[in-house]
Amino acid sequence: MILFERIKQIALIDPARPALCDSERVISYAELLQATASLAEKLKNEQVSRLALFLDNGLEWAMIDLACALANIVIIPVPVFFSAEQQDWLIESSGADALIGPARAGWATTANFAHALQRRQPLSVPELPAHTAKITYTSGTTGRPKGVCLSWEHLMQVSLSLAERVEPAKVQQHLTLLPLATLLENITGLYVPLLSGASSRIPSLAEVGFTGSSQFSYQVLAQAIKQWRPHSLVLVPELLRLLVMLCGMDPDLAKSLRFVAVGGGKVAAELVAKAHQLGLPVFEGYGLSECGSVVALNAPGNALPGSAGKALPHCQINIAEDGEIHVSGAAMLGYLGEPAVESCIATGDLGYVDDQGFLHITGRKKNVQITAFGRNFSPEWVEAEAQLFPAIARIVVFGDGQPANVALIHPTPGYEESLEEQIAQLNSRLPDYAQIHHYILAQLSIENGLLTANGRPRRAQILSQYQTRINQLTSGDIV
Repeated sequence: MILFERIKQIALIDPARPALCDSERVISYAELLQATASLAEKLKNEQVSRLALFLDNGLEWAMIDLACALANIVIIPVPVFFSAEQQDWLIESSGADALIGPARAGWATTANFAHALQRRQPLSVPELPAHTAKITYTSGTTGRPKGVCLSWEHLMQVSLSLAERVEPAKVQQHLTLLPLATLLENITGLYVPLLSGASSRIPSLAEVGFTGSSQFSYQVLAQAIKQWRPHSLVLVPELLRLLVMLCGMDPDLAKSLRFVAVGGGKVAAELVAKAHQLGLPVFEGYGLSECGSVVALNAPGNALPGSAGKALPHCQINIAEDGEIHVSGAAMLGYLGEPAVESCIATGDLGYVDDQGFLHITGRKKNVQITAFGRNFSPEWVEAEAQLFPAIARIVVFGDGQPANVALIHPTPGYEESLEEQIAQLNSRLPDYAQIHHYILAQLSIENGLLTANGRPRRAQILSQYQTRINQLTSGDIV
């Protein structure tokens, strides 16, 4: 495995070089090589087949992930930002026979590796595509996220391409801000630094400012950047907005940064321009889990602001006749429990490639919303859940590119006084990235042209009519 060959190479040449660290410990390349080999052997002795990893960001997360790769154990990251129902679904549907994380009913502790190893016989064990090394679950375009099966070879292709693209920035210190259970940070915050001989700083999510999947403390983020002085970060659009605000107040925060990648949602051109004015080396990119994460990225000396960059070396990007972006050479093995996929992935995104080879994203083919925190959800899912609450006659939800979701609600006559209570009850059923953060009372009817003849919302017309009010409600959402 090329990653472990690289770790071993550095461990022999420069054994004391820092590989991973948190607020309390520094692990050298030599120590990492020994620790992952030891942990891999223990997991093999326990005869683990599929391991669900349900931990906060930290050294243990990273070392368990690496040990599973070394031991040929399928690893299933459990995102902390999923709802409890989604987490249960992920663990059950994946066929996991081992778990490292909080104690769960029905699981028995059989061993301890810094954290307890819990075991059980899964109720069902879905067949996996050959060579599956990791099952990463999409962040909830429906109530039940899909498991994306990826091979170690694919993960390394992406990681090597990224290491090559980012090399001109000479990054030696990366700071993980996003959850490692997110494929993007897993690759860019762990595999790429190690392949590059760099070190990754992996504090807990709370230590970098997360207070939920879609809430962030800008004061804590500022302190983390001052403490760690990273060369690189990977951000979603809302975190870029916070970083730009912080650097506007304290320009010194930008001094250590050499490469700031931003993806996972729409980025305003004005925001990127302001970042560059502040000296922030921001580079936009594009990717999706079904393609093993990143497929296009801007880089120093090879960037076009406003674009998502050029395709990475391991893949090809083509545009279909209807404008949909198709990616070949980077296809997942398949969705868990579903038939194998074609070698070309139809992304569902619309865009074009210019004469210089830069990819431009123009929109989404369907209605999936990507919040400013990079969380995906389908508005139809939230709207269907709302059918359980009688105070809500009709509802249309918007969250694309926004730091908070706004619902247009047509209340049921006679239930107005209980509307807020029922919205709170609806939110309790949803992960925070799909919850209703603001609402507008609206008349949604066939007669006023906001509903189709069969009662479906005309989203474009509704958004056009209410865009100004939605912007007013979400413009101040910094926690």
